Amino acid sequence: MNRPANTICIGEIGSAHGIRGLVRVKSFTVDPEDFGRYGSMTDENGQHHFRLDLVSRHKNQWLAKIEGVSDRNAAEALRGTRLFVPRERLPALPEGEYYHTDLIGLTAMTPAGDMLGEVCSILNFGAGDILEIKKEDMSSLLVPFKGTCVGDVNLGEATIVVMPPEEAQ
Repeated sequence: MNRPANTICIGEIGSAHGIRGLVRVKSFTVDPEDFGRYGSMTDENGQHHFRLDLVSRHKNQWLAKIEGVSDRNAAEALRGTRLFVPRERLPALPEGEYYHTDLIGLTAMTPAGDMLGEVCSILNFGAGDILEIKKEDMSSLLVPFKGTCVGDVNLGEATIVVMPPEEAQ
């Protein structure tokens, strides 16, 4: 799908909660409390708009009422929908911090200038962000997104300097 330019994914609708249309929503914002501050959201292709009323917080998710969704079936139909807002609604980032969407698609290079592949996703299993780099042979290289393994990020040239962990010692 082609998402509208300059939008950032800030959450994802999970399973329905109860029979009156509530849904669980996972926030991707640094501070989950900020999730409700960004106003209406769209789906990935920008065709559907959502107004969420956050009801309560449960662990790292919100229970939310979505305008126009009044039963469990309608809520379940939205499961897996990623929620996007225009970039200009989000705060400017300090030097050296990036939105995940800015890193995906960058060409990963070694410090010597050899191409490793392309950043295809950012993973986080609880201990910090990990770059997944898809190599030419379609295998993946996983590199922690931290100072010892990642050097210069150049968004203008769409490159990132990466030192694979075995070389970072």
